[in-house]
Amino acid sequence: MANLLIVASAPSDNTQRLRDAVLRGATHPDIDGINVQVQAPGESGPEDVLWADALILGTTENFGYMAGALKDWFERVYYPCLDQTAGLPYALYVRAGNAGQGAKVSVERIVTGLRWHAVQNALILNGDYQPDFEQECEALGMTLAAGLEAGIY
Repeated sequence: MANLLIVASAPSDNTQRLRDAVLRGATHPDIDGINVQVQAPGESGPEDVLWADALILGTTENFGYMAGALKDWFERVYYPCLDQTAGLPYALYVRAGNAGQGAKVSVERIVTGLRWHAVQNALILNGDYQPDFEQECEALGMTLAAGLEAGIY
C-alpha cells in the first residue's frame, strides 16, 4: 500500500470544497492500494511527511504568498524531513483571487530546497469561485493517486 498525504489550508467553505474534491479524486473507487490522509497544516508534522509516499499541497494565496498556515507547516517539517524525503513526489493547487503566481512560487522555493519532485504542473484556481474548480481538484487528486498506485511515482 502506498501512502498519500493531503495537506491543505482550507479556511473557507469554498476551499473546504476544493480539499474535499481532491480527496474524492484520490479515493476514487477505481484506485486501489492507496492509503490517504487529509490534514490541516496545523495538524500535520514531520512524522506525517515521513509516512507519505507522495503529497498534495493546497493553499490559498494571501498577500501574494502561500497561506500562513502552510508556511508554518513548512517551517516545522523542513529540517526533520530534509535528508529523508528527497525526490518525494508532490502536486500543488492554489486558490487565488488574483494571479496565484506568488503563492505558487513561494511553495516552489521551499520544495526545491527539500528536493521534492513536482509530478504535475501547479493547479492555479484564480478569479471568482467557479464550480469547475472542484472538478479540476478532483482530477488532480485522481491523477496523482492513480500514478502512485501504478508505481509511476
